[in-house]
Amino acid sequence: MRFSMKKVLSIAGSDCSGGAGVQADLKTFSALGVFGMSVIVSVVAENTTRVIGIQDVTPDMVEKQIDAVFEDIGADAVKVGMLSSAECMAATAKKLLFYAPEHVVIDPVMYAKGGAPLMREDAVSFFVRAVLPLADVLTPNIPEAEALAGLKIKNPADMRKAAEIIHGMGCKNVIVKGGHAAGDADDVLFDGARHYSFSGERINTQNTHGTGCTYSSALAACLALGHGVREAAAKAKEYVTDAIRHAPDIGKGHGPVHHFYDLYAKAGVLKRN
Repeated sequence: MRFSMKKVLSIAGSDCSGGAGVQADLKTFSALGVFGMSVIVSVVAENTTRVIGIQDVTPDMVEKQIDAVFEDIGADAVKVGMLSSAECMAATAKKLLFYAPEHVVIDPVMYAKGGAPLMREDAVSFFVRAVLPLADVLTPNIPEAEALAGLKIKNPADMRKAAEIIHGMGCKNVIVKGGHAAGDADDVLFDGARHYSFSGERINTQNTHGTGCTYSSALAACLALGHGVREAAAKAKEYVTDAIRHAPDIGKGHGPVHHFYDLYAKAGVLKRN
C-alpha cells in the first residue's frame, strides 16, 4: 500500500547555516507533513551575523532543476523565495508559466535579517513586472512592502494601503507581515476585495533568522493540504510564532527558529512550555 503525500517545491537560495532559505523551507515542509523538494537558485554564504557572499546558479540549471521535479513528481504548491538576479527570475517565471502549479506563494526576499541586500537593485523592476503577477499569495515584510509600494509604513492603515498598491501590480492576494512593526506582530491580508488581520504576539527574542522563509513555506504547505488562503495564513502564522517562541540558542547573532519543536515535544525529547 502506497502512502500518498502532498508535494511542495521551494525555489530559493541556499543558507549554509541552516536557518533560512531552502534549508528552512524543507524543515517546514517536513514539520507540516508534506513532501519537500528544492530548486537552488543561489548559494549564499551566511550565518546568524552576516552575509559573506552570494553566487547565483546559472539560469539554465535553474530551469533544468524545475523540469526535473515537474516531469516526474510534480508539485501541489510552489514557494518562491530568494531570486537575486533578473536572469534567475526570468528562468523561474518561464517554468512557472509552463507548468502552471495550482498554488504559488512568492516571498519577495530583498534583504537578509541583518539588512544585507539579497535582490539586486537593478532586478527589482523586473521582479515586479515578470514574477510578482504569478503569485497566488505574495508575502512581503514591512521593508519589502515599502520598497514595492513606494510607501512608508508607520501603522496598520499604511500596511493595508501598501497591500492594496501591491495587489494592483497583479498578484491575487497580498499578506503584509508585521514582524518589523512596533507593538504586536499583526499581519494584513488583502484579497482584492477585503482586508483581514491576523494577530501575532510580539516575542522578545533576537532568534528570528529565517522567519519569512518559514512563514511562506508554511503557507504553501497549508495551501497544498487543501486550506483556503485565510485559513492557511492563520495556520502559518501559528506555526512560525510557535517556532520563534521556542527558538534554540544557536549562533552569535539572529539565531534560527525551532522548526520541529512540536514534533520534538510529542516525542518526549523536549518538555512543552
